[in-house]
Amino acid sequence: MILVPSAYADGYARARRQDAEAAENYIRHTTIGDAELDPVMEELHSLPPPALHMYIKAGIEQEETVLSSAPQALRDFFDKVDHDVPSWVDFDSFWPGTRAFFANMGNMLIAYAIGSAVEGFSTLVSKSFSITGRVTGLGPGAERRLRQNNRHMVEVYYPEGLRRDGEGWKISTRIRFIHARMRRLLAESGAWDHEAWGTPLSAAHVGGIALFTFSIRQFEHAISMGSEINEEQRNAIVRIWRYAGYLLGVPESILFVNEEEARRTYDIGHICEPVPDADAIGVANSVFKAIPQMAGVTGEAETRSLQLYAYRLSRALIGNELADRYGFPNTVRIRALVLAYYRMRKHILNLMAGRRRIREADFDQIFEAAQYDSGGISYRMPDHVRSAKQSPW
Repeated sequence: MILVPSAYADGYARARRQDAEAAENYIRHTTIGDAELDPVMEELHSLPPPALHMYIKAGIEQEETVLSSAPQALRDFFDKVDHDVPSWVDFDSFWPGTRAFFANMGNMLIAYAIGSAVEGFSTLVSKSFSITGRVTGLGPGAERRLRQNNRHMVEVYYPEGLRRDGEGWKISTRIRFIHARMRRLLAESGAWDHEAWGTPLSAAHVGGIALFTFSIRQFEHAISMGSEINEEQRNAIVRIWRYAGYLLGVPESILFVNEEEARRTYDIGHICEPVPDADAIGVANSVFKAIPQMAGVTGEAETRSLQLYAYRLSRALIGNELADRYGFPNTVRIRALVLAYYRMRKHILNLMAGRRRIREADFDQIFEAAQYDSGGISYRMPDHVRSAKQSPW
């Protein structure tokens, strides 16, 4: 027998009828966080925030002198991850995925923001965003959160980014620490219902939903928008995000091996998840409120026009059923027409500006939409469950 959080009971019963093994594995991981890092963070909970930030930075940036004075549990953790590259990792095999991402980056940010990420918010992971207010609070915090996601994506795909000294490795490990920190803050907040929802930022959500969202699902939406990805590139994308998931602390018991396994877990996971509630609806719609901020649009009419365009394209990507559940505006409901218009518009821009100039503009766009702080990566950790009450991080 496995423990089934009450919110998952109905979906789990349906999923079992379709694939009992995958359903059981998904539900089992709704009550699992990060078995290696969570106990370490438990030991460090009494450290003053400045000391915690300093030691985490020292470990990730390999500042041995500073790290030598850190608690033993943290030193042991970094000693392990510094030399822990699984035998199945082949960095050279990542190259086709890197080329696929940067060749199609003009579609990638859109595909993620209003496609795969919006679909991901339909799960109970939306509870953590709603409780913290990190996305629903809007303002600069929400924009920064979305830009940080984009930054992580860029660095994971960057050549050699997932090697130990790469920015992709560092940001993935930083996110792992943030997840562990937020799990504890949410668990202690009194706002998290463990009996109903399981573990905050669970392995099911990170490994079963988020990894597929960042990898194949995002590219599927980009393909709908006109991108072209071959089989070699698809396989490389899976390998890249399998290793990124490993760095994020996803246990191998739910870490996919190939695209078929990743899709199986993702599809069954969505069946297990309850119908999107008010929190999921609020988080999903907040993305569209933040898009004009990220695009630098300030005029009221232009803001409304951009949001409506984003809603229309999102509906075409995620489907009418989910869009209706989210309460999206009732725009054009024929998917093929919307996507054909988008591809035609992109093609016309290519002809007018020239492929080279479009690629250059896309390259500028992806970095403008990612969070690059002047002082480098911030290793500060959240110190309050509510975003509005947190110190800057």
